[in-house]
Amino acid sequence: MQPFILRRMAALTLACVILLGLSGCSTEQGIALPTKTPLPPPTKPQVSMHPTASAPNPKLVTASTRFGFKLFSELQKQEKDKNIFISPSSVAIALAMTYNGASGTTQQAMAKALEIQGMSLSEVNQGSAALQALLANPDPKVQLTIANALWAKKGAALKPGFIQRNQTFYQAKVAELDFSDPGSARVINAWVKEKTGGKIDRMVDKLKPEDVLFLINAIYFKGKWTKPFEKADTQPAPFYLANGRPKQHPFMVQEGEYAYAETEQFQAISLPYGDRRLSFYLFLPKPKANLNSFYQTLNPENWETWMQQFRKRPGSIKLPRFKLETDLELSNALKTLGMAEAFDESRANFAELSDTTTKIDQVKHKTFVEVNEEGTEAAAATSVGIVATSVQIPQEPFTLVVDRPFFCAIRDNRTGTLLFMGSIVEPQ
Repeated sequence: MQPFILRRMAALTLACVILLGLSGCSTEQGIALPTKTPLPPPTKPQVSMHPTASAPNPKLVTASTRFGFKLFSELQKQEKDKNIFISPSSVAIALAMTYNGASGTTQQAMAKALEIQGMSLSEVNQGSAALQALLANPDPKVQLTIANALWAKKGAALKPGFIQRNQTFYQAKVAELDFSDPGSARVINAWVKEKTGGKIDRMVDKLKPEDVLFLINAIYFKGKWTKPFEKADTQPAPFYLANGRPKQHPFMVQEGEYAYAETEQFQAISLPYGDRRLSFYLFLPKPKANLNSFYQTLNPENWETWMQQFRKRPGSIKLPRFKLETDLELSNALKTLGMAEAFDESRANFAELSDTTTKIDQVKHKTFVEVNEEGTEAAAATSVGIVATSVQIPQEPFTLVVDRPFFCAIRDNRTGTLLFMGSIVEPQ
């Protein structure tokens, strides 16, 4: 993972790819995938496709949040003291598409890892369709789009029900390619590049003979701050790394009234985009604490409590602008979360995907994030009602100087969906 200095509109991009490998198996773009039996015409899911027409399934939103924090925790252990940025929503959607092909104990293991135990497949698919529709273009000043695709080896006999569910509920593009043709990887990568606004241009490398199917989800986000920072006010100042060493870095500054929260452990601020439906949340551990101690308390229950503690308060902020790219392989983290069976060729059961024995071979995740004076931009291929408490926060102006490692997230405030989250230990 190599961070870069932000020079233009803030941006996030990410891609999650799941490869189902078939041992001993065998360039036309956009051809309908052949199956053993005629594919029935797609039917529309029984949910409204209008972004504002229906509420999401709260059980699915909660599941996505819990899965996101579990995955982030595992990656934080693996990538200790490094910048991390992921899209829990992107990974969850890609795995949900794959879940439609799982059966038996493999399905149970995936359900446990994804925190969707107790939900029927119909609930998962209906909820995913409704949530994706609600998230699409939520604000005139925010662009948020989600795209899905199934890229299959030419002649692969995928089951009609698996294809139909992914087309119907995930609006997935379905196409087959000659995987022996080197140009096929370029076709897939071109789709990823288009759907991620050019931010991710290489998701798939050389295709292997045993490769059967790629499931890809893409998320693109671009939002302008409700209150942009003045570029003329940006000045260099020291950012203190985890080891205490200072390094000069550009900082944006601003004063105003913000949604703010503070505990003995951290200061936190919510910076909204556009009409305030989506926000950038930043948590800065107090000097006596650190990011690692903060992560020991970062869980879904505490997160929901913290979301209720934000109150309007005047203050000043000093925020580093930053740009970051990551390239992660998630297989080990997902195995730790209970999905090892899905990667095991002797135990994996994807009977609802194909009559041919298959397994998950790899799960790749790429992200790009850029935060500057104007806002945040995002592109990806694969991320509550608030009740006022009786405790009143003093209204004296606060000062928030983000000059040391911090945690951040981008959240859809209407649905509670966490689109992105990250650990920034060294902006450059």
